[in-house]
Amino acid sequence: MKLLWCAGLGLSVCVLSLALWAQKTPVAGQPSLSSQQIAGQEGQEGQTSFTLDVTRVNILFTVTDKKGRFVTDLGQNDFQIVENKKPQIIQQFTAESDLPLRLAVLVDTSNSIRTEFKFEQEAAIRFMQSVMRPKEDRMMLVSFDSAAELVCDLTDNLKDLEKGIKGMRPGGGTSLYDALYFAAKEKLMMDRPRDKFRRAIILISDGQDTESRYTRDQALEMVQKADTVIYGISTNTTRDSIDGDQVMRYLAEETGGQAFFPFKVEDLDQSFENIANELRHQYNIFYRPEPLKADGLYHPVTVKVKTRKDLVVRARKGYYAPKF
Repeated sequence: MKLLWCAGLGLSVCVLSLALWAQKTPVAGQPSLSSQQIAGQEGQEGQTSFTLDVTRVNILFTVTDKKGRFVTDLGQNDFQIVENKKPQIIQQFTAESDLPLRLAVLVDTSNSIRTEFKFEQEAAIRFMQSVMRPKEDRMMLVSFDSAAELVCDLTDNLKDLEKGIKGMRPGGGTSLYDALYFAAKEKLMMDRPRDKFRRAIILISDGQDTESRYTRDQALEMVQKADTVIYGISTNTTRDSIDGDQVMRYLAEETGGQAFFPFKVEDLDQSFENIANELRHQYNIFYRPEPLKADGLYHPVTVKVKTRKDLVVRARKGYYAPKF
């Protein structure tokens, strides 16, 4: 029996080939598979071959009016999906308001933010308290300076999370991109089925990177493959624009999130409320790409509200296809 799994950002492709000899005896403990099946054909030597093909892209997104208020009363016929300039057929549509959350809070502990470190800790604690629902949502903590470190694994225990935040200490260089790569690859893409959870990274940093092994684009690719949105909380409180601000905006926009630039702790409450509300007011669309290209490349996708031009859609800008 051969089993091949390939997974991309919001794109799951499973191809299963089963060879059963003439006696066709059942296999003990064989998992049940719920998907579209293509009937097998008898081979010359008494084999029966079945091929299972499940291919779809899911896009989780938010719609607001121009004043930033959430619009939650739209239906499938209001939307259009365009991939590589070609309209796609929507196969499934849902309004997701209560998906369990899988969150990674990434806290910059490098020397560059030493003076803002208390600000970061308070930001992380406030976010955790405003968003987490015990027994439903899980959060993990990653600190990063010269290297990324898992402080607290995915958990719903608020006391453990707060203890982990308070125990962080600043020092060293900055490996922001390594932290993003680690959180996405090793943790956030593990929960299955992926469309049953809402994954987000809360990046608390000045956006500077000095020591990562991975590049910005490599980190972003892994986040996209994990079907994860980035929300940036900038620690740049100088009110002067720096290069890190542009990095924070870019990472957020490419994944369908937002970057926030609070100048004092009191400003954080509104930012966190916005993030929490967005995580609870979203739509989800599934479609099968036509034509399907298993080329391992990035495919741009646009979600449009075709019935109203005054609305703003915030969604990731594409996905990585699997490669055979």
